[in-house]
Amino acid sequence: MTVPRRFRSGSPTGHRHRPWPLCRHCCGLALDLGSARTRAWIAGRGMVLDVPTITFRGAGAVYPVQRGAIVDVPGTARMLDRLLSHRLPRLTRPLVVVTAPVLDGPDYRERARAAVEVLRPRAVLTVPTARAIALAAGADLSLPLLVVDIGAHLTEVVLLVDGLVFDARRTALGTTDLADADATAEISEAISTMFTSMLRQDRTSLTAEALGRGALLAGGGALRPDLTHRLVGGTHAPLRAVPTPHTAAVRGAATMLRAAHGHPSARGTSPPGPGPLFR
Repeated sequence: MTVPRRFRSGSPTGHRHRPWPLCRHCCGLALDLGSARTRAWIAGRGMVLDVPTITFRGAGAVYPVQRGAIVDVPGTARMLDRLLSHRLPRLTRPLVVVTAPVLDGPDYRERARAAVEVLRPRAVLTVPTARAIALAAGADLSLPLLVVDIGAHLTEVVLLVDGLVFDARRTALGTTDLADADATAEISEAISTMFTSMLRQDRTSLTAEALGRGALLAGGGALRPDLTHRLVGGTHAPLRAVPTPHTAAVRGAATMLRAAHGHPSARGTSPPGPGPLFR
């Protein structure tokens, strides 16, 4: 997936954009801070990182993101500085779009923005991971959509309606827990339970409609045939894996950079806040 190097629309101030990377207004970074892997995409260069989420303090290794939560902001900042500072164009201030687990809310977004400050961003916007996955899949967001994201340490089931989060569930289980058949069954059962809970509590027909069309499956868990086979049997619902599911979130965030370029918070005219695209 690529983003055009030249933005044709001018800014409200009349600035005329120059080709990336000469224009500081066009430097963009998409970032997915996973519990196990950190992935980054830079405008004009594509995917530049897919590495373990790890930093170092003294002689020991530190894992700054755990179970979908940023538990060590300074450590995350050190990691981003080490991995990305030399990869970004000099004398630019990038626009950064960061994926965020749906149910971590303001705390995750605040911690992510604090960590990314080490890159001297022009603005930091966050997008729900489920929405980024849907965009990477080219899904029709005008219809209710279920997204199942099975990460290394966390699994989320999210219902999107008109592209916005309508309902969400999570379990602190992921692919790192799949050491045996019992763990595979546990994750499958947890996802089935989340489906059932959403159906029972939804007074509309939106969840049933989305489930009937089939859920999008993403994250590293979508690459596990043992898990996906059990899921199909346990949920009795069609499931469709997103192409290259383990990188779907960062690719969707890269797509969001196009919309982010014209967002008021990206131009510094208003603080980042809730909206149809970002949170």
